[in-house]
Amino acid sequence: MNPSYPILEHDTSSESKLEPSRLIKPRDVPEHCVISFFREVNEKIVAEKQARVAVANRWEDGEHPLYEIEHRGRRLAFFHPGVGAPIAAGLLEEAIAFGCKKFVVVGGAGVLVKELTVGKLILVESALRGEGVSYHYIPPGREIQTQPAALSAIRSTLEAQGIPFVSGKTWTTDAPYRETQSMIDARRAEGCLTVEMEAASLLAVAQFRKVQLGQILYAGDDLSGEDWDNRGWQSRKEVRESLFWLAADACLEM
Repeated sequence: MNPSYPILEHDTSSESKLEPSRLIKPRDVPEHCVISFFREVNEKIVAEKQARVAVANRWEDGEHPLYEIEHRGRRLAFFHPGVGAPIAAGLLEEAIAFGCKKFVVVGGAGVLVKELTVGKLILVESALRGEGVSYHYIPPGREIQTQPAALSAIRSTLEAQGIPFVSGKTWTTDAPYRETQSMIDARRAEGCLTVEMEAASLLAVAQFRKVQLGQILYAGDDLSGEDWDNRGWQSRKEVRESLFWLAADACLEM
């Protein structure tokens, strides 16, 4: 431990004062859960599938409901994790305490490699820990790996449905407005295909709590060139909805 850097000063072995398993009563919720960053897709599924609110889960900024539907004859939960590592990790902690145990996360990401056209799917094999949350859960390190069982379930689902994808490393950062050219160049040289704000943290929580979690990203805005290109990535409604159902299938494979 280096006392000069508070980000490295954490106790990963003792129970927290706010231990979710003590504070949260387990509920009758599905074991399998999709964590979807696509709010408009979630809302459509809630309406069309008449999703049940399994847990309302109110936070200071409002409700973050955990929903339940039936998919392929089985129970499936899903929720929106907010944006950014701290709230996403907190909501994952609570979903685990409620009783969910197997997760597939779906969201978009900025690309560091121009060849990743909008909508291309990326299976996250590992995440570079440029955020802060993961350091509260596991010892300091440069990367965190996705669990093999989660990778296998997602990969087999993608291959069975004939969906093209690439696998690789993502860069998780807390500071999207500090993605400078030199940092982008360094991360790309290190093998990062994408940049986003939550993957390393979610993987760390899952590892700490001994649950399964994998993530599929789709290629969004482009940071690989001289200028940033939005590429209209958030308007890809078909990609986003299809990715939700792909995650649902993969999650049930776990």
